[in-house]
Amino acid sequence: MSGPGSGPAADGVLDSLTAVASLLAPDRPAVAEQTRRAHADPEGYVSAYGDRLDHRGIDEPFPGLPWIALVDALTEHKLLAEFDWKEGADEIRYGLDGLVSRPSVDPWALFEDGETDLPTYDFLEVCGRHYREVGAALVVLDIDSDCYPVACVRAARVDELISLAKAAGFAVWPLGVPKAA
Repeated sequence: MSGPGSGPAADGVLDSLTAVASLLAPDRPAVAEQTRRAHADPEGYVSAYGDRLDHRGIDEPFPGLPWIALVDALTEHKLLAEFDWKEGADEIRYGLDGLVSRPSVDPWALFEDGETDLPTYDFLEVCGRHYREVGAALVVLDIDSDCYPVACVRAARVDELISLAKAAGFAVWPLGVPKAA
């Protein structure tokens, strides 16, 4: 994971973080601003957002802080839903329905009998597959936790998002994409 610093490498990380935030929240500049602040001034970010970070057990800067700031800012703007590893299908559906970035076509109409009785990750995979069928994609922003922070983006932008996240030192992966053999 990346952290604050100076020089070209730090500028590249900051540029990549900003690009990820802008891709996931194109009309919400506050998301990119919070992410940049956590990278450029981690102590100030922890001080300003201590209450928000407390529920994650974070009380001081660490290398992954900008990524957590991104996840929290996206959640605040209803662009990300975070699901526990043992979340039920109804809670997942409710969380995904609350995303302002969800597709205008309802992917729930595509679900088949039995698909809602799956374990959390498997259900999210099915959700991702159905979202792709309507031109959207569900992606997980990996925060090294036992939860799934899930955002919605146009399917055509997934590879770009993955590349930008990797350039910043973080991981994103799409849900519902067949695994290569």
